Amino acid sequence: MELSTWLAFFAASWAISISPGAGAVAAMSAGLNHGFRRGYFTTFGLVLGIWFQVIVVSLGLGALVATSSTAFLVVKWLGVAYLVWLGIAQWRAPARPMVTRSDEGVLVTRRSMVLRALMINAVNPKGTVFLLAVVPQFMNLGQPLLPQYLIIAGTLGFTDLVVMAGYTALAARVLGALKSPSHIRAVNRTFGGLFVLAGSLLALFKRAG
Repeated sequence: MELSTWLAFFAASWAISISPGAGAVAAMSAGLNHGFRRGYFTTFGLVLGIWFQVIVVSLGLGALVATSSTAFLVVKWLGVAYLVWLGIAQWRAPARPMVTRSDEGVLVTRRSMVLRALMINAVNPKGTVFLLAVVPQFMNLGQPLLPQYLIIAGTLGFTDLVVMAGYTALAARVLGALKSPSHIRAVNRTFGGLFVLAGSLLALFKRAG
């Protein structure tokens, strides 16, 4: 990949990461509920989900999802169901005090946070179709493809690590002000609603004809 091509993709990857979506909602929710240090583990899962999507596209499975109505619908509704389930779980979460300085009382493990975030990005045909539309524009088919896919995956991972750190930190700064159960309940329901909204928007997403 030529430097000029990579710089163009690098710029595009920032736009991809900053764009609001389920990943941003997950990062902010984690920051509010667990603080920055623990909540940032969600970002690692989001990056793994992006890498999973890149692998799917690189193996040609992305084209199957994009062109096969059955495959597209299966992945799409899995993603919708998962986001809605996350939303309902967040909405019904108990109004317990947010955790800031220690892990005491935290029921959600770092591993489960990573796996949950991985699923958010992995079960998302919208991401697959998007990568199929964007990635080929920056590929040189006359050169080995594996190094180019590795560069693309690394670039997307780097920008997401930075951008989601910002989303997580921004939400974590609000954490100290959330003292009363009513405030915490309102936050849980807000982010629960956002997850359901993300699932609803995914339900409306259609495979390109």
